[in-house]
Amino acid sequence: MNFSELNVIPPLLKALDREWFSDATEVQEKVIPLAISWKDIFASARTGSGKTLAFTLPTLHTLYNNRLKKWLIEWKIKRKIQALILAPTRELAIQIGETFAPYSTNVNMKHTVIYGWVNQFHQVKAIEKWVEILIATPGRLEDLISQGVIKLSYVEIFILDEADRMLDMWSLSDIQKIIKRIPKSKQTLFFSATMPAKVKELSKEILSNPEHVTVHTTSTTTDTIIQKVYFINRSYKRQLLQQITKRAELSSIVVFVNTLDECEKVYEFVKSSGVKCSYINKNKKQNARQLALKALKDGDIKVLIATDIASRWLDISDLSCVVNYDLPLDSETYVHRIWRTARAWKDGLAISFCTNQDKEKLTKVEELIGQKLEVVKDDSYKDVIVPRWQSEKTKKINEKKRPRSKKKRHYWK
Repeated sequence: MNFSELNVIPPLLKALDREWFSDATEVQEKVIPLAISWKDIFASARTGSGKTLAFTLPTLHTLYNNRLKKWLIEWKIKRKIQALILAPTRELAIQIGETFAPYSTNVNMKHTVIYGWVNQFHQVKAIEKWVEILIATPGRLEDLISQGVIKLSYVEIFILDEADRMLDMWSLSDIQKIIKRIPKSKQTLFFSATMPAKVKELSKEILSNPEHVTVHTTSTTTDTIIQKVYFINRSYKRQLLQQITKRAELSSIVVFVNTLDECEKVYEFVKSSGVKCSYINKNKKQNARQLALKALKDGDIKVLIATDIASRWLDISDLSCVVNYDLPLDSETYVHRIWRTARAWKDGLAISFCTNQDKEKLTKVEELIGQKLEVVKDDSYKDVIVPRWQSEKTKKINEKKRPRSKKKRHYWK
């Protein structure tokens, strides 16, 4: 369906045309008309389905029309926060802000993104100047509310994105505390990839007669992703990874591991094999994470090694392949990982390494997605010669162990 058929206002249609968007995805077709009609929405939609634009467009549409109605009566209202988007992580919050950017300018709307672990100075200045749309993580939002910088009494639209992830990272009371500060007469859009009991409980608390939208729930995986598995001895993992990263047809690869230590070790190995790469984990600073992601998008590196901090927020439109170097501890994380590829309905490849210790994890993954992964029987990777390498930590340890020279030194005046 074309966006013009969804009754989106002309200024936003111009922005969509400029961004080369013409047809809406399934979640956009279902959510936008309901949101424009001022309905509360409970949507089950995976990342990569276009859900961010599905709430971006109706939010700007509604605020633009409301401003025209209130212009003569209460023109100062435009300088207040009228829409609040709550995201579980700073990476996702930044991504949402990037989605708003090309459209908000066409309707003269100001938005800003706030998140923790950085200096609040510039965030406070942006809010004090003029903000109508606020994208925030719960911690920094509550912090600035307690300082008196932010007031939510004018909020008309509240969006809770990735509610399941939100409740994994933040307590229910943290979210409830923020919701109590927002007027009851508001529109609420509630998005979640999975539907555990605590998510349903929260939705009942904050939604009023919601419309339910379901698009590609987490128990299903898209047909555009080819999913393969290697049954492999742990000692051969590096040989296989090197073989995969050297493939010319794979221009961009994200490798998922389970631990911080393994993340840095795999990074050092891939780098030593001559492949341009970087890594992302929770120990890496925010700016460094963004630079690593940008390098992959721009083609400056081929491989990005990541822990599950990246399994939900990485948004790369042309990612060739996802490699599960370690099968994840829970099966739902597997689905979130492989959804990093085949974004916007493009084809993608997901390769998993399964050791004898991982077979139970693989069984749970296959039960969740309702299909068997294709087993690859090619063992040519065993002939791959891996480079000699040492992690930076090992190098430092070895340097400390080196015996001091016993050669006598002579000093002359």
